[in-house]
Amino acid sequence: MPESELHSHMFVITGGPGAGKTTLIDALRARGEACIGEAGRAVILEQRGAAGTALPWADRDAYWRAMFEKDLAAYRTALATGRRAFFDRGLPDLVGYAALEGLSPPTFAMAEIERARYADLVFAAPPWRTIYAQDAERKQDWAEAVRTYDAVTQAYADRGYSLLELPRSSVEGRVRFILDAVA
Repeated sequence: MPESELHSHMFVITGGPGAGKTTLIDALRARGEACIGEAGRAVILEQRGAAGTALPWADRDAYWRAMFEKDLAAYRTALATGRRAFFDRGLPDLVGYAALEGLSPPTFAMAEIERARYADLVFAAPPWRTIYAQDAERKQDWAEAVRTYDAVTQAYADRGYSLLELPRSSVEGRVRFILDAVA
């Protein structure tokens, strides 16, 4: 199988916080699609439960490394299954986050991110003020959410991915949009 086909079944949904990515992933999962949740939220919940400090408001470098480990493991698992999968963020999101936060990720991790490819088509959930809300894990304000969108979409564009912006529509409309695009 050509290298480009090895990852063609793995689709990323990226964007800033509060743009509906997780809701969309949940809706795709409910339709029987294989879906991988966002590492950042999972790390925050794990760290809170363990009284850890790998949190975006405590130790951003440790938080980045924890997300990287979780995202890389999810990537490898999905790659091995060969089944179509949708990711709530992918490894290049970490490049955008690092740029946004002024972090210097380890060289080996950046090399892994460059090697780990997803399908060339990446879905971008644009900032959407109407649905944006903060919560216990999402503490970014609106301006930071927009900056995050810009940083993560730039990270994908810089790596040669084609970004397709999701419509600001119902969850079902977005699901149909994605499934039509990958058919």
